[in-house]
Amino acid sequence: MPRFFIPPGEAAVGTEYPLGREASVHIARSLRMRAGEKLTLSDGAGTDFEAEIVRTGETVSVRILSAAPSLTEPQARTVLFQALPKGDKLEWIVQKATELGVYAIQPFLSDRCVSRPDARSMEKKRARLQKIALEAAQQSGRGLVPEVRELVTLRQLPALWPEKTLFFYERGGRRVSELVAPDDRSVGLIVGSEGGFSPEEADFLIGKGALAATLGARILRCETAPVAGLSVILSRTGDI
Repeated sequence: MPRFFIPPGEAAVGTEYPLGREASVHIARSLRMRAGEKLTLSDGAGTDFEAEIVRTGETVSVRILSAAPSLTEPQARTVLFQALPKGDKLEWIVQKATELGVYAIQPFLSDRCVSRPDARSMEKKRARLQKIALEAAQQSGRGLVPEVRELVTLRQLPALWPEKTLFFYERGGRRVSELVAPDDRSVGLIVGSEGGFSPEEADFLIGKGALAATLGARILRCETAPVAGLSVILSRTGDI
């Protein structure tokens, strides 16, 4: 069933609700849905609404039929801390991390980041990334849209990460499956850019409590590592 996100607190069972322009255009022109067909609305705060289309046109209106807690969100909240990669790799990372069930994505700059956009460029990029997260959340049936946070530096991460936070280090570490327990409910994952982390950065992260982790003997690309890491974490916590 098609899914669309709406602001929290706006929908109520038994009422008619007008959808925004972008959703209306997608429903009427792309999906070619008609009055009487059903779709799901999510308030992004844990509640899903079953709705029926009342009328189409420039604005699509629906009637809210029922409400229920969203059952698609992982039990564990995972936050991905991703060093800026080159090109459009971050777009792919955001899309796939959202599909897997990440709670939030925190871009950061490390010593070996080649991409170093200025504030204006990064804000435009972040807006696009947030839209990609929204579309991926709708497509994958999420109950919330992960927040793509503002760019920070590596040394700002300790104030932002969960108590249990891992980082992938090419010079060694323990397996993710050994570091994450089935009852963990909040896990951070730090992934470097194409050049990984310098020894000084690794020492800093370890000194602040991050756990050095490995995904095995093979070196994964910076866009592959977060997908693999999140998959293992969510598998360990019972969500995959």
